[in-house]
Amino acid sequence: MGGTQFNGLALVHELVAQGHDVSVCNRGRTESDIPDSVHRLVADRTDHDQLRRALAGTNWDCVHDLSAYHPEDVEIMLEILPGHVGHYIFASSTVTYRSKNGPITEADPDERGETQIEYGLHKLLCEDLLFAAHAETGFPASTVPFSMVLGPHNAMTDREQRMFRRVLDGRPILVPGDGSTLLQVGDVTDQARAMEQMMGKEVTFGRRYNVTGAAGISRNDYVAMIGRVVGREPVVEAVPDSLMEALWTGRESVTIGAPSGALDTRSSTPPDPTSPRAILRTRFMLCLNMVQQLAPNVHWWNQDTVFSTDRLRADVGWAPEQTTESMLARTYEWWQGSENATLEYDWSTEEQIRSLIG
Repeated sequence: MGGTQFNGLALVHELVAQGHDVSVCNRGRTESDIPDSVHRLVADRTDHDQLRRALAGTNWDCVHDLSAYHPEDVEIMLEILPGHVGHYIFASSTVTYRSKNGPITEADPDERGETQIEYGLHKLLCEDLLFAAHAETGFPASTVPFSMVLGPHNAMTDREQRMFRRVLDGRPILVPGDGSTLLQVGDVTDQARAMEQMMGKEVTFGRRYNVTGAAGISRNDYVAMIGRVVGREPVVEAVPDSLMEALWTGRESVTIGAPSGALDTRSSTPPDPTSPRAILRTRFMLCLNMVQQLAPNVHWWNQDTVFSTDRLRADVGWAPEQTTESMLARTYEWWQGSENATLEYDWSTEEQIRSLIG
């Protein structure tokens, strides 16, 4: 489901490379580098009648669902697929977890309250439906939360691609606090390998599997890696703890500039600006304007945000091959020749924060 952009495109290429007979189901509107051997089913998954017609009479060894963002997206699959699929793998997000210090495992609590954004809450509701179907009927579902993903063809241009532009233009990189807290990123091809290796393995049914890189790195190290990849010395400016705390809690306000690329796919209207979720949305935009680079839930600015992949290693034998620096290098090589390299960014939020630093 999907298959033409970023995670889906990388997975399609991995499946073809491993000798699978691959089909994609999407609206058929996005030009993409899909191998000629791949079959195409055309349907807008939000039009359930259209989706029923496209999948009618079909049977699948495995369905990888990378384009489900809302509970109704999963509900229709649970109507159509039972008895017609050997394994259903749902792409989720690590934004679902409650924040904690130390690696977050699949057994750690989720965040379902007001400190969760719509995107994360809806991913959780999708997982709820799948785990309930597995418990009640044996529906062969697995869920795979991704952390921040790096690699070619990333539509999220406000992440590492924005960092490339900052360094190339000599703009100051705003690092929260002392820059020692950890972030963790994953490679799009490593994650495609993980999903391919999970296929049909009964041990994974009814379970959640974190998929990301091998280890966390500090924000300072992340900035240094960007500099080495780009070939320029980064200009770093620290945001004091007191200012970061004020920005994060909403005690200090800045005007949020326009993003350059996609945020949440098919998200609803932004919330009331006075609501807790509006503060979370502001946090997300602050992340894009600094070296936070994280999903916008309760992962506090001064906490490490790292995830354990031990369950996947134990059950499937998967391990990431790419390092953070090799991920960045591969992405930068692609980015230089892409249209994304010519994007213009709104730096106004960063300039406001710099003015507050004094």
